[in-house]
Amino acid sequence: MTPALEVRDLTVVYRDAPALDRATLAVPAGTLAAIVGPNGAGKSTLLKAVQDLVPRVNGEVRVFGVPYRQARLRVGYVPQRTAVDWDFPTDVLDVVLMGTYGRLGWLRRPGRAERETALSALELVGMRDLAHRQIGQLSGGQQQRVFLARALAQQAELYLMDEPFAGVDAATERAIVDVLRGLRAAGKTVVCVHHDLESVPDYFDWVALLNVRVIASGWVSEVFTPDRLAETYGGRLGLLTRIGMA
Repeated sequence: MTPALEVRDLTVVYRDAPALDRATLAVPAGTLAAIVGPNGAGKSTLLKAVQDLVPRVNGEVRVFGVPYRQARLRVGYVPQRTAVDWDFPTDVLDVVLMGTYGRLGWLRRPGRAERETALSALELVGMRDLAHRQIGQLSGGQQQRVFLARALAQQAELYLMDEPFAGVDAATERAIVDVLRGLRAAGKTVVCVHHDLESVPDYFDWVALLNVRVIASGWVSEVFTPDRLAETYGGRLGLLTRIGMA
């Protein structure tokens, strides 16, 4: 089966230092995939480079077997919540409607169908009752749900999410997990930058261990091992002890 996302020899350089060094991986379609590694490992850079949001020195990216630019409308993106100006004067529904713009094009305005799509996405993340709330009035967990709803409104086949669980409460984390599992059940593929090693075996099927280069990638049951994690995190075995893997 053609991978949902395939990256070959992807290299990104910041200030003359590699942020990614010949990263190569292939994410199977229909999986929940995690990208894990220490701070500064290039996890967010990987998601951005896949979408041409940062320049790459070399490398190839394919989405469902074709270059990203040909598959752009099949990809939904949830950036880090801290990357957004939450003081911008707009409401929740308008933010989620932005997820429909790619398919509409610049000359058409969202209509009834797009509004229903956005409201359905908000329903899935438990935010429909707050559709007309100003985004600056939301809690961190609510903001993350809005971001997720915007991605769902894109009706994509591959979702790239940059730390969707960061800084959210337990109820929001459970709600996000339920949504991700629903996407998988519908045949979608989700790739998440993730920082909580303890939850990886519970939440994900497939994992890539990244520290500038890809240390290993594959099914969680095969790749998520103490030796591989020690190599990825520079032998910080205290971390692995805390999660019961050392």
